[in-house]
Amino acid sequence: MELKFSETAIRVLEQRYLAKKENGKFETPQEMFERVAKNISEAEKLYGENPEVAFDTFYKIMSSLDFLPNSPTLMNAGMPLQQLSACFVLPIEDSMESIFETLKNTALIHKSGGGTGFSFSKIRPKNDSVHATGGIASGPISFIKVFDAATEVIKQGGKRRGANMGILKVDHPDILEFITAKDKEGELPNFNISVAITDKFMECLENNDEFPLINTRTNEVVKKIKASELFEKISFQAWKNGEPGLIFIDKINQTNPTLHIGKIESTNPCGEQPLLPYESCNLGSINLSNMITNGKIDWQKLEKTVKNSVWFLDNVIDMNNFPIEEIKKMTLANRKIGLGVMGWADMLLKLNIKYDSQKALELAEKVMKFITEKGIEKSVELAEKRGVFPNWKGSYWWKKNIKIRNATITTIAPTGSISIIAGVSSGIEPIFAYGYIRKISVGEFREIHPLFEEILKKNGLYSNELVEEVMEKGRLKDIKGIPEDIKEVFVTASEISYDWHIKIQAAFQKYTHNAVSKTINMPETATVEDVKKAYLLAYKLNCKGITIYRDKSRKLQVLNTSGGEIYEPKTKNLQPRERPLYTKGATIRVKTGCGNMYVTINEDENGLCELFAQLGKSGGCPSSQNEAIARLISLALRSGIDVKSVIKELRGIRCPNPIRMKEGLVLSCPDAIGIAIETYLNEIKPQNGKISNNFNNELKINNHNIENFLKETSKIKNEKNHFPVIIDRNPLICPECGSTMIIGEGCNLCPVCGFSKCS
Repeated sequence: MELKFSETAIRVLEQRYLAKKENGKFETPQEMFERVAKNISEAEKLYGENPEVAFDTFYKIMSSLDFLPNSPTLMNAGMPLQQLSACFVLPIEDSMESIFETLKNTALIHKSGGGTGFSFSKIRPKNDSVHATGGIASGPISFIKVFDAATEVIKQGGKRRGANMGILKVDHPDILEFITAKDKEGELPNFNISVAITDKFMECLENNDEFPLINTRTNEVVKKIKASELFEKISFQAWKNGEPGLIFIDKINQTNPTLHIGKIESTNPCGEQPLLPYESCNLGSINLSNMITNGKIDWQKLEKTVKNSVWFLDNVIDMNNFPIEEIKKMTLANRKIGLGVMGWADMLLKLNIKYDSQKALELAEKVMKFITEKGIEKSVELAEKRGVFPNWKGSYWWKKNIKIRNATITTIAPTGSISIIAGVSSGIEPIFAYGYIRKISVGEFREIHPLFEEILKKNGLYSNELVEEVMEKGRLKDIKGIPEDIKEVFVTASEISYDWHIKIQAAFQKYTHNAVSKTINMPETATVEDVKKAYLLAYKLNCKGITIYRDKSRKLQVLNTSGGEIYEPKTKNLQPRERPLYTKGATIRVKTGCGNMYVTINEDENGLCELFAQLGKSGGCPSSQNEAIARLISLALRSGIDVKSVIKELRGIRCPNPIRMKEGLVLSCPDAIGIAIETYLNEIKPQNGKISNNFNNELKINNHNIENFLKETSKIKNEKNHFPVIIDRNPLICPECGSTMIIGEGCNLCPVCGFSKCS
């Protein structure tokens, strides 16, 4: 079977999924599916079944792109790592031992390719007493920063950085600090944050009552606040920059199938998978676009795909190499799986159904009800052969007298990367744009949505001029020459009102065991009042959580529909400001392997504007290279480039002649320049912007300086040298290819190369 993929899909596969063979070449996509199918079918031997039958079935559903498992399964099945789950939740109790045990486990999970969720609600509030030391507590937000810093240095399975969900209950005394924890763009870059909303809070809100904040250590009320005021603050912050999200924790536990084992406190990073502490879940998604035959839903094919997918996902549990023993124990005891969908918007287009319509709502319920029912049927069939999940007795299913293999069956995930591989719309999201430009290393690809291109040709409307206009505008609303009936169906995410986004989410949630990942898009003109109404509607319609994103609410727009270049918005060429006649600054001496370097850093009224680097009395090539570096840095500074980005590019560059000082290694001349800039910013230039008269031009970084620097920046020092490093990664620009990234559920996905990063 010849497998056909788009240029983008091939790029994504090569960068993240295809394994390298002994000859150094990548496996083909066909070989990848064979590798995964072979590995997952090996679980049949545990039950005395024939792996060959399973292999054939699993290979067909993947290679046809009817179903794809979550990324860790595609990456790691049949590989030495063999960690196959995407979602984990870890407990955090109110003790240093628990906090740092969880931090260690988090590192192991991120290293293996998984994402983690935590509730920080049990940690005592800031300034509360600590009897063991006689000191005061620093509060949950301080520990969230510790987890964020640790995540920054750990790469998931060698493929991507870790992702986290941080949750705090709405009645925690530090809730106001938590709400604004990501007020400044770039703060906690490795975390999505959500407030766990209780029914009691919503009741107080409805009655305009005061709401008690409770000390988690003493269980005593420490303060009361108007519920409406707290709701206002949450809504304003979400309006401002998209966070925090909300999870309706009581609604989640009302459908918790194993409540006799424990309460759910947190979800995975994108919010679609609520889990018990130490629980994990493996996900997979059915391609709904492939379930259309001759303009109608092929229910027979869908049923077959659902049942084979459930079989596949149950096998994944048995083949998984769990990173922590407690996770293995809990996961095997409940055997949760999360089967979801992708290509929902494409299915609607093929059926000529408008996304924001009553017909779409009815179909959403019908499709998801069918998937869940057929998934249950397969899980019951597996239980007859293999037994129920060990925690079945006492569960929801036990009370219903349904002997089932898996505690949960269905979940709607964002499907960022796997939907690119499949060439369809992600999850249950609408289409963002119908024309766009993809820029990758081998060239520029102008793409038009295949279903839109098809209908243009079918109606004799296709022309290069029309395609160019679609490329420029993305949506069809203002384009002449396209019939209104086509415009009516081919709508984009920005044209759909927030209430319809929520209604679609609620329609899928009605028949989904776990939760639904969905971004509620709002226009730039949306108000805080609109955010409030969205939250109330989501709660009323029994959603388990909600994430809103208001267009342009972040400084760097993730996707731009008004300018035409959908995945690479147009930007003005940067021009350096003119150097003033007078500048002020300082000269710092740094020892390098090539001798003493003298770095002069000057600033004008707008900030740092120039840098000079002189390497002792050297001349020739080293001197000219340092002059070139200094000139480029000066140009960048006067062009408005963030100095932290300049530092990040310089730090860590190695040469053959590093030098060890008592404070740490100086790896090269560029590294020394980066150290000098850091020193200027953090030791020489005080907060008022004036140059201090009392500073030592020698480079002195002692433990006290480092401790203060870490405290101020909430960052960490580089593992390989002991100088503090400012890390200021931009989550909206792809670090792999430089393209802009799509936002969804707090996660950023590059539509060009497939790189993804939550928060």
